[in-house]
Amino acid sequence: MKTNPISGFRCLACEAVLPASFSGMLCPACGGNLDIEYDYTAIDPNNWLLDRDDMFRYAPLLPIRSLEFIPPQRIGQTPLYHARRAGELLGLKQLFIKDDGLNPSASFKDRASAVALAVARERGAAMIAGATTGNAGSSMACLAAGAGFPCVIFVPQSAPAAKLAQLLVFGAKVLAVRGTYDQAYDLCRAVCDRLGWFNRNTGYNPYTREGKKTCAFEMWEQLGRRAPDRVLVCTGDGNIISGIWKGFRDLKALGLIEKLPRLHCVQSEKSAAISMAVREVDGTRPARWGDVVIPTVPANTIADSISVDYPRDGIAGVRAVFETGGEAVTVSDEEIVAAIPELARATGVFAEPAAAASWAGLVQLTSAGKIHPDERVVCLISGNGLKDVARARQAAGEPITVEPDADAVVRALGM
Repeated sequence: MKTNPISGFRCLACEAVLPASFSGMLCPACGGNLDIEYDYTAIDPNNWLLDRDDMFRYAPLLPIRSLEFIPPQRIGQTPLYHARRAGELLGLKQLFIKDDGLNPSASFKDRASAVALAVARERGAAMIAGATTGNAGSSMACLAAGAGFPCVIFVPQSAPAAKLAQLLVFGAKVLAVRGTYDQAYDLCRAVCDRLGWFNRNTGYNPYTREGKKTCAFEMWEQLGRRAPDRVLVCTGDGNIISGIWKGFRDLKALGLIEKLPRLHCVQSEKSAAISMAVREVDGTRPARWGDVVIPTVPANTIADSISVDYPRDGIAGVRAVFETGGEAVTVSDEEIVAAIPELARATGVFAEPAAAASWAGLVQLTSAGKIHPDERVVCLISGNGLKDVARARQAAGEPITVEPDADAVVRALGM
């Protein structure tokens, strides 16, 4: 594989341009998040896909120099189901479910962790660290374990037990912070700065977005090399939706699609900072994206993976919605919980609460008549329901208790 065609970095807030040799993480001019830019003329759009069955099929458009340091697990190439029965329920002829809960750690975040780990190893880092509400950390721990690479994860004490179990089983050093995710995030950055560790945090490390964009590449391939018309994305810190946005921008720059799909940011009403910012912009492009105010909110949603006080990739998230003509959708926690069995029973896909928010947002948009029946719509499911079985039980109800007698079974079933 040839050296990656990075041409430089551009700040998503102030538009400052940095050379490809830049080794930092944030814009030195304003502290904003960076977007990696490529020399698209160096890529043959007719011959750029590698003969692989994982996300590194797209390595020529990833910020890695070779495949030497990628993790050994198979990441990506998750199924895109044509959900015909669910589509009939919602009045959509071309509804698709992208089930990223089938990645190694059962989370979309494996895409980001894979690229971050490869870059860390290329740079000769001694340690990789990250802060998490659960998924990003368990993902990083999983892939680091496969590569035999040391890993430290900072979590708020409130992180779900299933996700903590994953972290510990994979052998990461886990630090439970007496505070919120945002406090764990800040602490992780301070420690990384002091000890020189490679910081994997989303909304800080620009390489995570590059891993996440591979999901957009897969949607394009799985839809017959066509872009969807709309994508529903559950959103917390903004990095997943900005990753999907980046992937489709890459495809458009290569001339492989004509226009970007509308990206819909779906958030819990109890963690809706990016949605608030989108609505504040109100359809008018700001003179400078860095002037957009991303509010801090007291996030307390049951959808822990998207529970964020201050979205660290907020400006990119707002831009992803605005520049694709999408919409910010907020749903209640009750709608999120109800969406878990609704999605499972209509599609056979089991989602954790944060991932089920995408479905809740789709239901809201279709109920409002905002999606045409013929549009190609993808609902991104970012994490598996086994990560939070307590919420699934809450939503699905209890089993029917019967005596060990056939007549009792018939009576209980009303047959």
